[in-house]
Amino acid sequence: MKYISTRSNQTALPSEAVLKGIASDGGLFVPEIFPSVPLSTLVHKSYQDLCFEIMSPYFDEFPEEELVSYIQQAYAKFLSPRVTPTVSFDSYHLLELFHGPTLAFKDVALSMLPHLMTGSASIQGVKDEIVVLTATSGDTGKAALEGFSDVKGTRVVVFYPKDGVSTIQKKQMTTQKGDNVHVVAIDGNFDDAQNGVKSIFSDKEFNETLKKKNHLLSSANSINIGRLVPQIVYYFASYSQAVQENQISLGDPINFVVPTGNFGNILAGYYAKQMGLPIKKLICASNENNVLYDFFATGKYNKNRPFILTSSPSMDILISSNFERLLYHVSQGDSQFINDAMKDLSTKGTYEVTPSMKKAIDEDFFGGYCTEEETGATIQKIYGQFGYVLDPHTAVAVKVYDDYVKETGDDTHSVILSTASPFKFTKSVYEAIFGSSSEDDIALISKLAKKTDLIIPADLLQMCESDDRHTSVCGKEDMKNCVNEILS
Repeated sequence: MKYISTRSNQTALPSEAVLKGIASDGGLFVPEIFPSVPLSTLVHKSYQDLCFEIMSPYFDEFPEEELVSYIQQAYAKFLSPRVTPTVSFDSYHLLELFHGPTLAFKDVALSMLPHLMTGSASIQGVKDEIVVLTATSGDTGKAALEGFSDVKGTRVVVFYPKDGVSTIQKKQMTTQKGDNVHVVAIDGNFDDAQNGVKSIFSDKEFNETLKKKNHLLSSANSINIGRLVPQIVYYFASYSQAVQENQISLGDPINFVVPTGNFGNILAGYYAKQMGLPIKKLICASNENNVLYDFFATGKYNKNRPFILTSSPSMDILISSNFERLLYHVSQGDSQFINDAMKDLSTKGTYEVTPSMKKAIDEDFFGGYCTEEETGATIQKIYGQFGYVLDPHTAVAVKVYDDYVKETGDDTHSVILSTASPFKFTKSVYEAIFGSSSEDDIALISKLAKKTDLIIPADLLQMCESDDRHTSVCGKEDMKNCVNEILS
């Protein structure tokens, strides 16, 4: 397999693409071809076996026995035997992606990435310390810290917006153990953190300086192809479960509803479709930071708008990094267009696609969004009717799904991606169901569990009793200096 940069003809082998994270020209790596997977051979496989079938063509440099070992180790910590089970009630089918160690969908990929990265370093003969530099809107940070904690030959630096994550998300990061992990809050929002990280990656002089000190920068964000590919698997897994439970027949079309901000999670669904999964529509669910919704309506991407802090903070994003990959695919690999569009986004805050690109996107995607008021109302409604507790991100997706069905009349079997445990956003969830409370997220964990019969994960209880280990704060313009200080 070869990977191509979205901004040039630069290519990389799988191990190179994983280690680099982002191409030296600032572009993102995309697969040269999409391998075809015959559905009939996948239906009755375990998640681990399915994972091998999906991932092995993308990482064909790795010896098969090593890849099998990585997969077994990665998913041993997941609480569900199915890893990502689908729960159904009424017309709702929720793909639960939060049964990993940090209670969010990022675990599915970030449990694999440390293995892929250290394996890639071995293939490339890299002896330098791998410095995993990551910006997070809440979930990626903890999952990266957990995945790379005390992994030999690696260091992890996570930046998060000081006031842009939930109390539980913050506590998960600030209490993280490990001699090689570093967590820093920034005075700014997620887009500031993400832009700062990208700027560091594209600073050739800084990277050369790090190289002389035996440090190699890489990323755990979904800009890294090693993050994106493992996410393809659960689309096939949910389809397989639907066939096994006679909800659909093999070959029937399916829709997926995805709450997303950075566009990585839903792009994995697009990749699954390119591999042969019969996806009819990928329904993109946004919160009030609805830049993607507006794009799907107009064909114009415009980040020039207020940044809104919501109860679904992992989606509080105005610059969707992975959208660049989709643009590359629908433009038939027009890297000049990508360069021009990304330059316009940086300088003007906006760009527009061609009519043919918009048509291609409309064939696969549908956009919707949900207000803050509707998010709380949806959590209350689903609990009241079915006794099921949604987190705010999943609630956004449920509301958008309801709107989609009303607008289109499409009764295709649809799976909603449930991206986080309600315990990660306890106060928002508790107040949506039971009314306002003066208590904070941590104090409300036991109350939410008692009133809804949810079981509190043991690791969450331990975390709540732990002291903060990481308390650093820096300005958004000082991120490079902060990395330098950490590595010194």
